[in-house]
Amino acid sequence: MWREIGDREEGKTRPNLFANRIRWNRVAKLQLSNHKDVVSPHRGAINSLQVDLTEGRYLLSGSSDASVAVYDIQRATEFEGGGVIAKHKCLFVVDKNHENGHKYAVSSAIWYPVDTGLFVTGSFDHHINVWDTNTTQVVTNFEMPGKVYKTAMSSLATAHMLIAAGTEDVQVRLCDIASGAFAHTLSGHRDGVMTVEWSTSSEWVLVTGGCDGAIRFWDIRRAGCFLVLDQSQTQLGRRPPILEHSATNKVSSSKSTTVPSSLAKSRAAQRKVANGNSTKQSAIGKISAKGPARQRLHPGMLSTQDRATAHYGAVTGLKVTEDGMYLLSAGSDSRLRLWDVESGRNTLVNFETVRLQTSKPMQLATSQNSSLVFVPCMTTVKAFNMWSGKTSLTFRGHYESVNCCWFSSQDQELYTGGNDRQILVWSPSRLVSDDEGSAQDQDNWSD
Repeated sequence: MWREIGDREEGKTRPNLFANRIRWNRVAKLQLSNHKDVVSPHRGAINSLQVDLTEGRYLLSGSSDASVAVYDIQRATEFEGGGVIAKHKCLFVVDKNHENGHKYAVSSAIWYPVDTGLFVTGSFDHHINVWDTNTTQVVTNFEMPGKVYKTAMSSLATAHMLIAAGTEDVQVRLCDIASGAFAHTLSGHRDGVMTVEWSTSSEWVLVTGGCDGAIRFWDIRRAGCFLVLDQSQTQLGRRPPILEHSATNKVSSSKSTTVPSSLAKSRAAQRKVANGNSTKQSAIGKISAKGPARQRLHPGMLSTQDRATAHYGAVTGLKVTEDGMYLLSAGSDSRLRLWDVESGRNTLVNFETVRLQTSKPMQLATSQNSSLVFVPCMTTVKAFNMWSGKTSLTFRGHYESVNCCWFSSQDQELYTGGNDRQILVWSPSRLVSDDEGSAQDQDNWSD
């Protein structure tokens, strides 16, 4: 550790590389925290967890007993064990006794991505509530046609305030907080929609996974989905990461130079020949509106493309990588698949055999650089290497099935919740405190 700090001070190691090494070392040492404890007030299974995206300080949890709770994970409520164990009790809890509380299980609880003044809850009572955090009152309420499985808001959105809702109905509904009404619906799934996820590279792109085994990509500015993932369409290899300086160079060059139309057409033709597939779908946010060779997928797509499936069963979990280039999906067939977003193809990463829940949606999490993915596997949580599929870490601590997990990139901590009503904290080991504890034990036993 001190050698790495010395190399950083002497300029031998770049700042980004040094920071990535420190983060990776902390993630590799994750274990059940012996100095931090979240006291759960819930009397039912924990279905949803999320730390706010602005401060990284407040944890939001939703439970099957129709209650929602908020915790301050940076400032402890009290200390035990001589000040060693920090207890974090909930700041407030909203349950059935609240005048506007949910009547049935809360399946999804998310923060408003701009600040912590609002949070959104979805429940099996067919309602989505938007809450004011300070007054714990409902600001807006949306009545859905069925049980709410998952809600999501885009962390990139600047032009809309839409909540994507997946319910047991076949249609995906977009709820507008600003107007308090439904913006529009997305039709295409043939069964209930169990999970929804916004793209991390475009505020207009939404990914949905249904009980029909299909994963669909939507551009909410137009009708119909523009991509349906097919597990039989595969490709090998991994795309190289996009460097920041190359991205800025591309932006500056595009502003300073003008490409002739004839040259652009020839380059487009070369790309089409190089791809080897004239009907390959366009990249995220770059959907062509004209051209006889490229036809719209929905409506008007071929029946074989429209009925493509990504899993042999319901899609229970989705997670887009931080750069937006890959999508990880989990299904009731106990399979994990990694998809290339641009081509829409299965990358054939062979994830090790796992047992996944099939009756309810589950919440996946990724590390900050998306090198690890945390997956609830019955009573354990496994961290898989995103690119090899091998198990890197296994977290055992819950007594019953785990439903959700959230990785805090600010502190490199993992939060998990399960049917045992507990919220466990997995944090990097503290070598200094461990040494002090062992020395104290030795002194107590010595003469």
